[in-house]
Amino acid sequence: MSLISRGFAGRARTTSSDRLPPGQYDAGGSFPVLTAGPTPRVDIGTWDFTVQGQVDEVARWSWQQFRALPREDVTTDIHCVTSWSKLDTRWQGVSLDTILGHVETAAEYVTVFSDGGYTTNLPLEDLTGGRAWVVDTYDEEPLAAEHGGPARLLVPHLYFWKSAKWVRGLALTSTDEPGFWETFGYHSYGDPWRSQRYAGD
Repeated sequence: MSLISRGFAGRARTTSSDRLPPGQYDAGGSFPVLTAGPTPRVDIGTWDFTVQGQVDEVARWSWQQFRALPREDVTTDIHCVTSWSKLDTRWQGVSLDTILGHVETAAEYVTVFSDGGYTTNLPLEDLTGGRAWVVDTYDEEPLAAEHGGPARLLVPHLYFWKSAKWVRGLALTSTDEPGFWETFGYHSYGDPWRSQRYAGD
């Protein structure tokens, strides 16, 4: 996968706020875009979301089935590893608690996989307890492709690269397996409040 980045929009706003982790600035009204590889073209008619790996039975939802799951409105701050933060972002989607409630597993880790070949790794416990969603709406509009539409992961308590765009599923595992950016030296966990940008931070 080639590394392709689109330019960032807007200017940094100086904001003194206990909502900004160390080294972050408020992006204000802009929503910068950083992408590893080209934006996939996704056919909703063939889209599905799968939970596989160390599970008793693979769980799969078509787009229509996913949209029929109980939905939640989420307002949250997001923090990119490149130092911008965006406050009070508004999303709608399905809690991972709802999705994982259909699955029996002894796994402790997750590899998130997406269209375009992107992956990222997380502890399973970071996707539960009302802390993660698969979202398909941003600011009351269908999620734009450049921001991960038709659906992306949202894990706002970690740096935003963990909120994988164009998400297609979860592979549950017993061991922690580095994802795309993690193999390039990014931190395995990515807590913005501890400035965990790179391995060793």
